Amino acid sequence: MAQLSSDHFAFGGALLSVDEAIARVAARLVPVAETERLPLLEADGRILAHDLIAGVDLPPFFNSAVDGYAVRFADLKAGDDTVLPVSGRVAAGAALGGPVRAGEAVRIFTGAPMPEATDTVFMQEDVRLDGERVILPKGLKPGANCRPAGEDLPRGRLALVAGRRITPEAIALAAALGVTHLDLRRRVRVAVFSTGDEIVSPGNPLGPAQLYDSNRFTLQALLRRLGAEVTDLGILRDDRAAVAAALTQAARGHDLILTSGGVSTGEEDHVKAAVEQAGSLTFWRLAIKPGRPVAMGVVDGTAFIGLPGNPVAVFVTFAHVVRPFLAALGGGMPEAPLALPVRSTFAYRKKEGRREYVRVALARGADGTMEATKHPRDGAGVITSLTETDGLVELPEAVTEVKPGDMVGFLAYALLR
Repeated sequence: MAQLSSDHFAFGGALLSVDEAIARVAARLVPVAETERLPLLEADGRILAHDLIAGVDLPPFFNSAVDGYAVRFADLKAGDDTVLPVSGRVAAGAALGGPVRAGEAVRIFTGAPMPEATDTVFMQEDVRLDGERVILPKGLKPGANCRPAGEDLPRGRLALVAGRRITPEAIALAAALGVTHLDLRRRVRVAVFSTGDEIVSPGNPLGPAQLYDSNRFTLQALLRRLGAEVTDLGILRDDRAAVAAALTQAARGHDLILTSGGVSTGEEDHVKAAVEQAGSLTFWRLAIKPGRPVAMGVVDGTAFIGLPGNPVAVFVTFAHVVRPFLAALGGGMPEAPLALPVRSTFAYRKKEGRREYVRVALARGADGTMEATKHPRDGAGVITSLTETDGLVELPEAVTEVKPGDMVGFLAYALLR
């Protein structure tokens, strides 16, 4: 299990920028060390433990990229069509069995090995047939429509770097190299619970002034998408001793404890005090909206992150704090999602020095440019503002105002989960 000391989180005080917070986390984390070897199809979504080096050339042999006719470029006329007899035929998975003589062409199909001495392929739609002869137009360059051995990836070259999250594309490359198993970091083990006397789990009756817990389900779904092994610890009531005991118990079998609610400074926010009782905590306030109150600490060597209680703030802080944290803890490479430029249809003002995320829906404008329209409700507890929008407009710290027509950075929800 990944072990952390309290000084790994010895930062706080003034509000931290999102970038500074992520950089500090990544620099101080010790990732999980255990690895396991799994078949390719079980590797999707997992973190690669060791570099994968190409053991063969890809492609492994010189082959045709199209259906057509293979020739020796030296046999072609420079200023006129060339007419050559067709002396053979080679399909994918077969070989001609000998070199092509000077002044001959060979019928060839996509993926078939290039016959010895040939170096250029004419596409079948570019030629004309005259009985057993093929008429080849002038102007083709030497080596056209051919794929040399190792063109995609030569033997001995780095194919996949350690720390990469395995995707279907990465699985395709590994399979093309003949790999059947990959060495992967074990899954990060995360304990999740919600706090508060005011919330109950779906399926249970609601009492007076109570509401159903959504945060615990949001967090578990997000964590599972990122390959974590999740333990649901349910809802902890507003009792400092009970929360402290649960934290201590969770620390024994997990790499990260993740909670929502109870991390602000109110009299009924008991999680902060419980973490200080069970371990150590530096209250980390991010210069971010929604989601400023985020607590980080250590309980018996296990990392702790406490997120705000409002559902939208939970989603935003998970995307910009927990997601990169989890990547680093799992031995991966935290990477900030790339914001794509879109045109704003709304006016908005914000404080300087704080990064803000505005929920927006996308539509194509009259001139074809993608436009972002702000959701009509800003509240951090409005869950429909997530389901009725496509992503977030990211407003950096230096921005104080957005006007209709301004270009802004858009982050699709698909990039954040």
